[in-house]
Amino acid sequence: MNAQTERLTLAGAAGAIEAVRDSAVLAEGASPRGVAIIAHPHPLFGGTMDNKVVQTLARAFVQCGYTAVRFNFRGVGGTVGVHDEGRGELSDLLAVVEQVAPAAAGQRIALAGFSFGAFVTSHALAALWPQGRVDQAVLVGTAASRFTVAPVPPDAHLRTLVVHGEADDTVPLAAVMDWARPQILPVTVIPAGGHFFHGQLPLLKNLVVRHLQSGA
Repeated sequence: MNAQTERLTLAGAAGAIEAVRDSAVLAEGASPRGVAIIAHPHPLFGGTMDNKVVQTLARAFVQCGYTAVRFNFRGVGGTVGVHDEGRGELSDLLAVVEQVAPAAAGQRIALAGFSFGAFVTSHALAALWPQGRVDQAVLVGTAASRFTVAPVPPDAHLRTLVVHGEADDTVPLAAVMDWARPQILPVTVIPAGGHFFHGQLPLLKNLVVRHLQSGA
């Protein structure tokens, strides 16, 4: 994605995990805000860490001072294993977090995901939020019609951005609202937006940057 992109091989329960790390854009002498871990859409429908929405999320985090890590779930690209309907993929995500931002090091983290990746990220957020080091979460095109998405911890609401396309024909907006409504969790709707936000990726990036810069 930029001159500071580094390819990584991490360890997961099923074997090697393929990942890339993009360095934060920083003012001279500044330190990264933390590490953002970004999860990709459904592996059985062409989802990879190079998906355009995933790359857009990475660019937003990099611009806002985070190191961004994208990775392939098991069975995708150079990552070992087979698709596990979310269970093993959550294990993959948590393994990536622990290796790129070890809890013992006290590093701040952000979690983001698109579609199936947002579903997996919701469960990672539920698991990691009690540790007190998750600064931000971004859920885009959350696959609420196809999977059981975890509720966002109540005290994480202000730090969580949920974005969905009004015209998403893969995951209907109504399904996301049905998930969000009992939590009174706000959802940012992109008018006429489809699942992959064709022609609207710059807007998506700007919404994420605005959220990250708000300092919520």
